Amino acid sequence: MNKLLRLAALAAMVTLGMCSAMATDYYARRITEIIPKPAVCDIDTAAPPFELSRSTVVYYAGNGAGTSARYLADYTSRYLGLPVATVRKSPMKPCISLINRNNHGTPGGYSLTIDPTIGAVVDGNDEQGVFYGVQTLIQLLPTRAGVVPLLPAARIIDHPRFAYRGMHLDVVRHFFPVEFVKRYIDWLALHKMNYFHWHLTDDQGWRIELKSHPELTARASQRAGEIEGVFPGRYRPLPYGGYYTQQQINEVVDYAASRYVTVVPEIDVPGHCMAVLAVHPEFSTTPQLPKATAQTWGIYNRQNNVLAPTPEVFKFLSDVFNEVCALFPGQYIHAGGDECAPRWWKESEQTQQFIKSHGLIDENGLQRYFMNYVKRIVNSHGKTVIGWNGGIEQCDSAGSVVMNWHHRSGVSAQKLTPGHRTIIAPGRWFYFDYIEDSTQQMVMSGRQQLLTVKMVYDFNIVPDSATASQAQLIMGAEGCMWTEYAPAPWKVEALVFPRLAALCENAWSQHRDWADFKRRLVRQSERYDLWGIRYNPSVFTAEPTGPRYR
Repeated sequence: MNKLLRLAALAAMVTLGMCSAMATDYYARRITEIIPKPAVCDIDTAAPPFELSRSTVVYYAGNGAGTSARYLADYTSRYLGLPVATVRKSPMKPCISLINRNNHGTPGGYSLTIDPTIGAVVDGNDEQGVFYGVQTLIQLLPTRAGVVPLLPAARIIDHPRFAYRGMHLDVVRHFFPVEFVKRYIDWLALHKMNYFHWHLTDDQGWRIELKSHPELTARASQRAGEIEGVFPGRYRPLPYGGYYTQQQINEVVDYAASRYVTVVPEIDVPGHCMAVLAVHPEFSTTPQLPKATAQTWGIYNRQNNVLAPTPEVFKFLSDVFNEVCALFPGQYIHAGGDECAPRWWKESEQTQQFIKSHGLIDENGLQRYFMNYVKRIVNSHGKTVIGWNGGIEQCDSAGSVVMNWHHRSGVSAQKLTPGHRTIIAPGRWFYFDYIEDSTQQMVMSGRQQLLTVKMVYDFNIVPDSATASQAQLIMGAEGCMWTEYAPAPWKVEALVFPRLAALCENAWSQHRDWADFKRRLVRQSERYDLWGIRYNPSVFTAEPTGPRYR
């Protein structure tokens, strides 16, 4: 009998050991499923995992580390039903430690050490590094509540590939409430993105309250209707409007800052100004003609939407950009500068006289004059102006950045603006209003070619032909979400995700592998479910079919 008991006990121990090994291996696999992929990752499969519980505390030390500690505590409580306390005194037991070393290492860099004897330790090179270490830690947590959080023993060392990792949202064509904007910023932070490009003005509306010009939100924030479907579409006489108050803007800016995301506002000038001209027709080259906020998409060169070079217009621009610079504390202000149809300036006798009297060569010279005027205002606040290529590159390189967007064949070294810092945002690869596959017809898009997850992932941000000096001028990359055909949050989500995951790894990681990324994307989809993101699942089911870009 004793022999039988010993055999049973031995069998139980073997079974328990096997289960323990399987569990350790299961949680160790989580390390290999992180997006974006860390630079260095060493897994200790021989060590047991570190278990989080209600008694676990988050210790923080160093400037700004408390922000990340509170963020993590909120995350575990909100998504896992696991409240944890944050403390400033190191406990005498294994815990989560968030430490800002402020060691002048690579900005945004961090290490994450997980050991059951000490817990989980994030050492950040700076505040952002601590926060990004927390994002990695989050990806090791369960993707549903009720599962015991076990963190595998490992050592991760990581830092971003580019300093600028941005995502854009157009709130002009369609307006989105503050709560959705905040959720959008949350999702950027969870992907280690650090810039939110807020497209606030265009032909179809003015979405930002300015105390110097209250008439803009009173009237230019509204339009009488819009088209439905791909241009020319079907006109719907449905009044539409909305704008953000300065209080709401401050709220969004502060919220983003707590997630180490910088808001970059865009005020699009001197073209794309139909909304402004609807209120101030005297700012137009044809002031005698009636004006209205645009009700169609893509009206470039079909209607007169450019500002005239008059003293009143330049005073207006001074008012606007001085106030915008005061509202947004970040380093960058986007001034648009794209798609200024020269025909309206050519047809204006007054404008031609301005060009001649100011010694400008032609309409391109006038556009340069406008952008340099805005640049001087922005620079006077110690900030840097960003503009789309086609406009801003005509400014001096000091104090300006080019956002490169319009090359359909990719961004070659020859197409980089000499001497200018550049953010890569090519429309054919990083414009997420392209449909992802043929199943997205319910989303509808004016861009009927496909932009797959793989295309976003494989795009080479630094051209192969770029010299070392050209490569150094590339600050990073940005994805753009234009909303002509995305009037509802769920449509934005279906277009952005999971392509944002591909963009974030492209902009963060030093090395990429599509097959490996696609495997990791399965776990990412579980996190999307947890976070309530309504993503497009087609990448997990089948290869897309439909029209292809040649």
